[in-house]
Formats: sequence, structure tokens, C-alpha cells
Amino acid sequence: MAYRLAADGVLIVHLAFIIWVVLGALAVLWRPHLAWLHLPALAWAVALELNGWRCPLTPLENMLRLQAGQAGLEGGFIEHYLLRVIYPAGLTPTIQLWLGLGALLINLPPYVWLIRRRWRQR
Repeated sequence: MAYRLAADGVLIVHLAFIIWVVLGALAVLWRPHLAWLHLPALAWAVALELNGWRCPLTPLENMLRLQAGQAGLEGGFIEHYLLRVIYPAGLTPTIQLWLGLGALLINLPPYVWLIRRRWRQR
């Protein structure tokens, strides 16, 4: 039971990181000092996607699931809803490339706006 809870916890942290990467620039508009947390996370996620690397949270979760005796994606709410968001079926290097570029494009406008606003204030 403890391994399954730990695996579910890793999955939730993974999803939270993905949400932070995709939408973190909006938080930076509200609190600009959060850029020091968001920009490294964005850079890491984009590097993972563009290079086809595997996030270290994935093997950790898989190991915990194996320790819990889980063989597949069956189970409760977390497995049914969140696993498909984080690990979509048919994930290819081309799709990963577009995901990385998409993360950059989503976050670019808020940062451009923030930089322009700061530039005008000077």
C-alpha cells in the first residue's frame, strides 16, 4: 500500500510540474520573482522534450508501481485520469518536439509582455 501511495504521489508531483511548466508564466505576471522558479523548470522540460529524454520521475514512478505489485494502468481515479494526461498513448519524438515548442510558445507572450513593461518603466 505504501508503494502505491508513493507512486501516486510521484504522479501528482509530475502533473503539478507539467502544469507549472505550461502555465507558470501566468503566475510570473502576478509575482515576477517566481520567474526564478519557472524559467529553470521550463528550460528543463523543453530540453527533455526536444532531446527525447525521459523525465527521472517516470522511472521512479514505474519502480514504485512494480514494488506495489501493479502491472498496468488499472486502478482508481489517479491512474484512470492522470496517467493518460502525463503519458499519452502514441507519444513519439515528433510529438515530443511539438510539446516542447508548445510549452515555449505558451510561455513566451507573458514573458515578452513583462519584459516590455519593465523596459518602459526604466
